[in-house]
Amino acid sequence: MSKRKVSNPLALAVLACLYERPMHPYEMASTMRERHKDESIKLNYGSLYAVVESLKKHELIAEHETERAGHRPERTVYRITDAGRLDLIDWLSELLSRPAKEYTHFEAGLSLLPVLPPEDAVALLEQRCQVLELRAAQSQSLRELFAKRSFPRLFTIETEYRWALEAAELEWTRRLIADIRCGSLDGLEFWHGFHARRPD
Repeated sequence: MSKRKVSNPLALAVLACLYERPMHPYEMASTMRERHKDESIKLNYGSLYAVVESLKKHELIAEHETERAGHRPERTVYRITDAGRLDLIDWLSELLSRPAKEYTHFEAGLSLLPVLPPEDAVALLEQRCQVLELRAAQSQSLRELFAKRSFPRLFTIETEYRWALEAAELEWTRRLIADIRCGSLDGLEFWHGFHARRPD
């Protein structure tokens, strides 16, 4: 991945909002939430304002105008600059075309799995499966809602991707549990022996 002046994924979402039209930060946040982009990109107001300032500093966005509604304080409306437009397209192209190593919490836990006794690991992995099964049921309800509301698939593909990852994770975790239980996991004898030798 290339080194960017602003690399927070929230900055990408801000640039995408402003690519559509000039907006003030509150409108950006509302738009992202309305479109459920906050499920794919971490969003909070403190970070949003910091990202907007950083994008402005690097001349990827610029002040467009200030507006006031009623007795509310003035709001600054921002627009994307030509440099911001180029950065948005380049960054998005890079994300879609180049797989990147992502360090997930689950992968970190799996890499240190032998620290726990096998029976404890199985119990914890079963808990994870229960959570994933619950999410799968919720996902099914959401799919049905999308179908009823005739949401174009184009606007839900990141959700579809997340569902596919969770379904694959559930299937893989069930297989791992089964391999530990039936004794077919390579290295299981060492794992049991390591915990048998440890003092209480």
